[in-house]
Amino acid sequence: MKKLLVVSLVISNFVFAQKTKSDTLQLSTLGSAPIEKKQKPEPLSKKGQMFVFFGWNRAAFSNSDINFSGNGYNFQLNNVSAQDRPTKFGIVYVNPGWFTVVQYNFRAGYFIKDNLALVLGIDHMKYVMDQNQTVGFKGHISDPEYAGMVQNGQVNLADEKFLTFEHTDGLNYENLGLEKYQNLINKKNIDLVWSYGAGIGVMFPKSNIKLFGNERSDRFHVAGMGTDVRTSLNLVFWNHWMARLEAKAGYINMWDIKTTLNNKPDKARQDFVFGQVLAGIGYTFNTKKYK
Repeated sequence: MKKLLVVSLVISNFVFAQKTKSDTLQLSTLGSAPIEKKQKPEPLSKKGQMFVFFGWNRAAFSNSDINFSGNGYNFQLNNVSAQDRPTKFGIVYVNPGWFTVVQYNFRAGYFIKDNLALVLGIDHMKYVMDQNQTVGFKGHISDPEYAGMVQNGQVNLADEKFLTFEHTDGLNYENLGLEKYQNLINKKNIDLVWSYGAGIGVMFPKSNIKLFGNERSDRFHVAGMGTDVRTSLNLVFWNHWMARLEAKAGYINMWDIKTTLNNKPDKARQDFVFGQVLAGIGYTFNTKKYK
């Protein structure tokens, strides 16, 4: 009987010891569970990310009616055509001292939410009225010399005496937009990200205009507003360097274009639709630290 009691105590102690060891092991295992690391997010995707971009554009403009008013005249030229004026490719495109000569674009974006960025942009386009055209005329001119250039309700602009008209330094659209981003391809060192959005902003042109032989107007001035819709493809290398191809279409209304150099009340107004394609390079980065 005593032997049986001793054996029972030995077995119970062994079982209890094993259970305690097992419980200790489970607690130890739970206590040493690895902490999940915060993974570095995909580029152009997370709140707090930023990017900067610089590129170059080509633009196209619809025909527009341009109204001119001032002392002794108030008239409209109908269906006026215009083009952009791209600089020939060369060192000017990469020389920082000459970057404003070309048709350039700048972007700075900040992701206010996942996949949604607030983007500040400057679109430096160039708008040049086609000189070799005859356009419709409506209104009056008191000066007989220039009134005599109007024939059968039309005026020929080819000789430049009546008017030269351009926004070449330039047709500056300074805008703020919202853009939605979506990752299309996600590889180890390369991402392809699509975006779309819309923007609105002010027109701040430096208009080169010479009307009726007056001294040419050539100064920066807030002339009106613009709005646009845009889409882009962004190829991101090694999570930071990016190549961007963007297309946009928009509407511009400028109701206070300065046409003389002094502070006379002379001005012009016009509105038109524009299209733009641009490409360039940029850099994106996180403002938050990730392990």
